[in-house]
Amino acid sequence: MRWKVLICAVFLAGCEVTTTGGDAPQPRPTGQQQSVKAPSGTQLARFRQVVARVEPVAERECRARGGNVNCDFNVVLDDRPGRPPNAFQTLDRNGRPILAFTASLIADVRNEDELAFIFAHEASHHIRRHIPRQQQSAAAGAILLGGLATLAGAGTGAVDAATNVGASVGARSYSKEFELEADALGTIIAKKSGYNPIRGAEYFTRIPDPGNRFLGSHPPNAQRIETVRRVNAQF
Repeated sequence: MRWKVLICAVFLAGCEVTTTGGDAPQPRPTGQQQSVKAPSGTQLARFRQVVARVEPVAERECRARGGNVNCDFNVVLDDRPGRPPNAFQTLDRNGRPILAFTASLIADVRNEDELAFIFAHEASHHIRRHIPRQQQSAAAGAILLGGLATLAGAGTGAVDAATNVGASVGARSYSKEFELEADALGTIIAKKSGYNPIRGAEYFTRIPDPGNRFLGSHPPNAQRIETVRRVNAQF
């Protein structure tokens, strides 16, 4: 396990691949956002303990699924003041998976089960190969709309715009599916680590519900909680 506390956004500077949209907790809307809390020493110690228990399980799950993928997770903490509660998975320039957590998230979770489930969820995005799958979908959307614009005789600017729109739509086409896949596998990883994923998924009851918007990045919170309950019962 590797542990880092970052004072600034250094961990993002070298990332060539952005997050897959797998932000388990989402920033609260402006106007409803409460003051961002800093974690106490006890809360930071709890985070270290959860990482020490869940990370090895996540890495074993990653290796068990095979494929040419780096399973050496790099866990980082963004302790910049004022950052809202958030967590995400991304990759560094060498393809190593990064699991990033803001300090305010560490202060926001109510118990180890919530923290363990969020960690397992983000790790699951990498294990399920969501970033490369998202990139493939974005590329297909860009080719499709860009090609249609070209066939229609559109100018260079219009073709570029259509290509960008196609990439954006393609990248979001499976976002909800990816979130539910990460919730399902995250349930298994959290449970194998000795935590209660049902209790962990209660975090969804305290964040804004995105609803069931067309091309939204996240499914409704109720659907995510139901996924956790179903997989937990089967497991």
